[in-house]
Amino acid sequence: MPRTPRKPPRQTAVPLRLTSYRQIQPLSAEPSQLAHAILSASFPTSRRRSKPVLLHVAEPLGQATVSATSLSVTLPVPPSINHQYATVNGRRVLSALGRGYKAQVAQIVLLALAQSPHKASLRHSLGSGPLALSIRFHFVSPLRRDVDGGLKIAQDALCEALGLNDNRIVEIHLYKEQDSANPRIEITLCTLPR
Repeated sequence: MPRTPRKPPRQTAVPLRLTSYRQIQPLSAEPSQLAHAILSASFPTSRRRSKPVLLHVAEPLGQATVSATSLSVTLPVPPSINHQYATVNGRRVLSALGRGYKAQVAQIVLLALAQSPHKASLRHSLGSGPLALSIRFHFVSPLRRDVDGGLKIAQDALCEALGLNDNRIVEIHLYKEQDSANPRIEITLCTLPR
């Protein structure tokens, strides 16, 4: 049986991953300008769409109340469950839209903590006991989204931003309302009394 000749090895390098090392322009130190820049950032474009995927960004997003035992913050509505994950080589992974949402939530939460005098006491109390989570969804239309579709990604994004394991949340409250002019979620994470 004759052997088929092998192809010669490729002579040019094939990039496996492209990384940019461009300098990032520093943002203004003014907190209101920094908050506006963070909240006006758009998500990466989807491969299927020719236009970028944008979230509804309204004025009250990013408003936060930080105390020694709780954090309340207004965040954008998370992407639907159909847009949170993608299949790559037979594996389910977080999509670019889901990663962008988590990054935006982390920026909003970290900015809120940086502006609060209770940052250290909140981190200590959240790290020491069981937690309760309350999410109030304000959708454009209450009939198009399930109340539990955005729970997991919002919970993961908040806990990752705070450096917490989300298995410490033992109580969850979900609410669904309609606000066509200002879709958002209002999320509160607090410690439970022992």
